[in-house]
Amino acid sequence: MPYLDHAGARLFYTVDGPESAPAILFSNSLGTDHTMWEPQAAALAGRYRVVRYDTRGHGRSTAPGDAFTVAQLGQDVIAILDALGIGQAVFCGLSMGGLTGMWLGIHAPQRFSHIVLANTAAKIGNADGWNTRIETVRREGMAVMVAPSVERWFTPEFAATAERALDGLRDVLAGLAPRGYAASCAAVRDADFRESVASIQVPVLVIAGSQDPSTPAQEGRALADAIPGARFVELPAAHISSFEQPGRFTAALLDFVRGRLPVTDDHARYDAGLAVRREVLGSAHVDRSLARLTPLNEEFQHLITRYAWGEIWTREGLPRHTRSLLTIAMMVALNRAEELKLHLRAAANNGVTRDEIKEVLLQAAIYCGVPAANSAFHLAEEVFAEIDQAG
Repeated sequence: MPYLDHAGARLFYTVDGPESAPAILFSNSLGTDHTMWEPQAAALAGRYRVVRYDTRGHGRSTAPGDAFTVAQLGQDVIAILDALGIGQAVFCGLSMGGLTGMWLGIHAPQRFSHIVLANTAAKIGNADGWNTRIETVRREGMAVMVAPSVERWFTPEFAATAERALDGLRDVLAGLAPRGYAASCAAVRDADFRESVASIQVPVLVIAGSQDPSTPAQEGRALADAIPGARFVELPAAHISSFEQPGRFTAALLDFVRGRLPVTDDHARYDAGLAVRREVLGSAHVDRSLARLTPLNEEFQHLITRYAWGEIWTREGLPRHTRSLLTIAMMVALNRAEELKLHLRAAANNGVTRDEIKEVLLQAAIYCGVPAANSAFHLAEEVFAEIDQAG
């Protein structure tokens, strides 16, 4: 495992993508770890050197003492870059990670070509609120934080339809050491960049969530207004917008990073579509598809990634759960057996239950015909048996 001992902490990090590619470093939010960036890593690792790490006191990274500062968190980032021989990188941090990014923009601007500050503010919360949380965690442990944190992290609609997809984040939060979490709360409590962010000269993008109760969109807008030349993007999401709106988040990041490069919007659309495609269908399936690219089918595969996945599946008008059920129904109606099997396998990734699939197939029996529904039920039984046997 890649670990770095630095300033009393043992820092865990992971690297994906070509060593010679431009580097993007992701910094996690309070209560999560490097896995919160899985959608971005999956989408970007083919073209970028994606570095993710667990902030000290989180995940597999340790932390000494009962408190540390955002300055120490920023110095951890520099140490990781140095250890990897990366002279300059793109930085992307969310919430607590955003505070780390502000410190880096102020104190180490030469190490970053672009900085993305997501769902954060120059000053987050107040001392009383943070002290109450610290005391609660020290007294009662981490279990008490799981339910209220998830309520803040995601909109109710997303949480209801992505229940299984959030289990990993719940497990990470529940498994954190209370001491490390409390120390991180103290770092966030004591960070105040309201007077200093105006000195940041690195190009900055601020991303906010329109339904973020922790760092409301107006605070993100104020942060962008305070940083010279900063851009601002608001996404239809709560606090962890990178997970709730991964395609749009990744597209916004890429549009920003590539703003001065001679590329078309199709590049960002492709990468955003690839992120969603991996989430819906699973990375194993997508990797197999990419491995089968040929001069004959490559342009077609790029077309469906850009437009089916990058344009339609990223739209906010319907939740992904509904799009999954609609796609299953249409594949039954069109008698597209292979595509139907594909989307039956993928349905659980979108929070779709087998009972809901049964209801769709019963509906299809009336409106598409009994023979079509009969075939679909047989295919569903085959797919679910395969899933159960593998799992």
